[in-house]
Amino acid sequence: MVERFDDAADLALERLRGNPVLDRVFTTASHIGDFSLVWHTTNLILGIRQRRPRQVITFAVLIGLESLVVNQGVKRMFRRPRPTATGDDGLRVRQPTTSSFPSGHASAATFAAGLLVPRARWPLSGVICTGAAAVAVSRAYVRIHHASDVAAGLVTGAALLLATRRFFARASLDRLI
Repeated sequence: MVERFDDAADLALERLRGNPVLDRVFTTASHIGDFSLVWHTTNLILGIRQRRPRQVITFAVLIGLESLVVNQGVKRMFRRPRPTATGDDGLRVRQPTTSSFPSGHASAATFAAGLLVPRARWPLSGVICTGAAAVAVSRAYVRIHHASDVAAGLVTGAALLLATRRFFARASLDRLI
């Protein structure tokens, strides 16, 4: 069932690949998702605008912990091979050293968006959500992840976000996130 899902998603994305605009959008999204660069940058911008340095530091620590849990914890349990070693031909992306399942980019995008959107106003909140979706989808688009890896990354990021929010609420530290 998972393989059929992955095949169907890859076939749908194959119809889009080769479009110069989409190739550029999704390759760029994949690059800015590396090391959560886009999320750290957004966090810093919000922190400066809102004059909340503690939120900037808290976010940086939390996104670092999310990455540690996913990339050094969850991925080591599954060790799923990637669909390609270097991504789709013609779409240059960084070659990851971790396993494919779940997508760390998708997990970080979900986790970060869940923390950043409540701090942002429209239209930035919409940009954050759109960016998170683009980063997640980009990983299957550039063929560095299976679509099911991306779906699992979205679920993983959401679960970590929920756990983080509950922890901060119970500790009465909501103002820090």
